Amino acid sequence: MDTNALVSGLLRDLSAVQSERQSSLGYERAANAVFNLERPLESHVEADGALRKIPNVGPKSERVALEVLRTGSSPFVDEAIRASARAADVEKSRSLRANFMSRARVLETLATPAPGAIATADYRGDLQMHSTWSDGRQTIEDIIEAALARGYAFCGLTDHSYGLRIARGVSMADLAEQHREIDGLNERYEGRFRLIKGIEANIGADGSIDMTPEELAHLELVVAAPHSGLRSPEDQTARMVAAVRARGVHVLGHPRGRQYSTRAGIQADWSQVFAAAAAANVAIEIDGDPWRQDVDFELARAALQAGCLFALDSDAHSPPELRNAEIAVAHARLAGIPRDRVINCWPTDRLIPWLAERP
Repeated sequence: MDTNALVSGLLRDLSAVQSERQSSLGYERAANAVFNLERPLESHVEADGALRKIPNVGPKSERVALEVLRTGSSPFVDEAIRASARAADVEKSRSLRANFMSRARVLETLATPAPGAIATADYRGDLQMHSTWSDGRQTIEDIIEAALARGYAFCGLTDHSYGLRIARGVSMADLAEQHREIDGLNERYEGRFRLIKGIEANIGADGSIDMTPEELAHLELVVAAPHSGLRSPEDQTARMVAAVRARGVHVLGHPRGRQYSTRAGIQADWSQVFAAAAAANVAIEIDGDPWRQDVDFELARAALQAGCLFALDSDAHSPPELRNAEIAVAHARLAGIPRDRVINCWPTDRLIPWLAERP
């Protein structure tokens, strides 16, 4: 059992049923603190049974943690939910947390032997990240330096395409200027690092990509991802199959568009989508954003069985978020994905020709 994820979820439930904004924010901060702990809560228990102090976790949150550690549940939380008018909302939120791993569980998974599966040492570079050119908080040089610090040989810069205005998608004119900057930096870092000219293109309701084939031809890497229709109960298999068959697409990014506690994401027959992706030689992304974790290890197993390639990415918007790639690697390990099926593990002189092969 991922105790940290369980306790974090219960604290989020408490946040949802608070009548005062300050109390709600307090429980939310405690939930985030527990979710991001690097060690299991069990290791924070003192000899006398008390919980060692954790920043942003107050007495009531500690009570919840100790109840779970002792009994596996929290009567305190259960009573608070029963006394509220939001029991149905809480139950719905709980159903939207399946297969989300806490930071402690991620680190445990990375440290546990998994013969034949990808390891962190196999990971050569991140293929989804965002800069200040769109909605990121890192410059292009920030990305390169942070990637080098992690031992990467390459990364793909994938700012949002112009069709996603809410994320400050880059125009084609800005993209040309960005590429000139990338060319200069690649010249400066030649022999040490290669930055790949990419985009996170938006998948429309009909499965079309929001850039023309002529525009996509200016890019080396195209991650196509859905950003609309993510709460629709309608089947969207045809949309996602069309996306992986679209000209120029290399990676199907965060395929469901799910979000922790808030949405399940796209409903589709994923066996059909994965079969189409395998036939088109399009990689399925495991997005390591803690609140996405999409696809998760369970769905990744189905993609592996369908013969898919994978991209394991951080979706980083700032340098510290590059560690999100570890979440993606953890899901891949649980799914039993071998390194040769992961394009992030390929040497640059294999990856670049593969990217260039897409029509």
